[in-house]
Amino acid sequence: MSDERPGVLDGAVPPQDNTRLFGHREAEAFLAQSYRSGKGHHAMLIEGPEGIGKATLAFRFANHVLSHPDPACAPETIGDPDPASVVRRQISGGASHNLLHLSRPVDDKTGKVKSAITVDEVRRAGKFFSQTSGTGNWRIVIIDPADDLNRSAANAILKILEEPPKRALFLVLSHAPGRLLPTIRSRCLPLKLAPLGDDALRMALENLGIPAAGQGSEVLSAAKGSVSEALKLLNYGGGEIIEAYRQVLSADGPAARKAMHRLADALSGKDSDTIFGFFLSHIGDDIIERARAAALHGSISTAERLARLHSETTERLNVSQAYNLDRKQTLITILGELKQQLSA
Repeated sequence: MSDERPGVLDGAVPPQDNTRLFGHREAEAFLAQSYRSGKGHHAMLIEGPEGIGKATLAFRFANHVLSHPDPACAPETIGDPDPASVVRRQISGGASHNLLHLSRPVDDKTGKVKSAITVDEVRRAGKFFSQTSGTGNWRIVIIDPADDLNRSAANAILKILEEPPKRALFLVLSHAPGRLLPTIRSRCLPLKLAPLGDDALRMALENLGIPAAGQGSEVLSAAKGSVSEALKLLNYGGGEIIEAYRQVLSADGPAARKAMHRLADALSGKDSDTIFGFFLSHIGDDIIERARAAALHGSISTAERLARLHSETTERLNVSQAYNLDRKQTLITILGELKQQLSA
């Protein structure tokens, strides 16, 4: 199934609509018990790789809290949201007065999702708290993910976290918490989620209507415990992109140049942002794994060279995106450098 919400992958269910969660029972139990004790932290940093269920967990917990506003009377476990309940319908429809979901907004001019969560989005949180301050209800803000906050937005969130309103709960999601402001991390209680195991990943994909027959061991291995990575592999041609990258690295002479252009064309076409991001993540992981393997085998100079390559590649891509440079030419340049360095 697909969803028309911006930023939602083909085949995925938006977290606010998802009634099932796989593989994170311990994290759910911790949240339920912490809330029921009445001593829960006002800001949770839910961290882990992208696509493993962080946002789904956040919305499930929000539904749990808003459905049971008195912690002492809350159930000991978090159950699947009831699709017929008023709270659930309001959350799913974005109509809850007690829940604010902050994520990258859609650009009104282009219709595309912006590259960052801006300070204007964070100001919505201030307005949200001021409008609901007299209700006595829980007020929950989900920041999804905090990695996307630009500097001004991050500083604005920090001010709210430093002096949180009463009965306020922040669920701060992060794929890479090390990139967050240390002051934001220090205001939150970390809750680390691990990638899904193969069984949990299979069940999550089956829940999306993808049968087990389509979940071969290669897909499960390449997905690295992430539902979103599996969807990119299955629905966006991620497997073919990985194979094309291998061909670039293994080919020589004219065949290598032809493979580079073919791959760059595939990653530069219309509506290719999702698979482009998938590819950037893949080559980053590939370089890091090679650097780690070199270090483990005692080749420190090679590990250092690959670490520099990773930094230089990331910087080149950031500059290209910031200045809207030609994506195909940037990719061809990067692929040429990668091939030269990885073959050395």
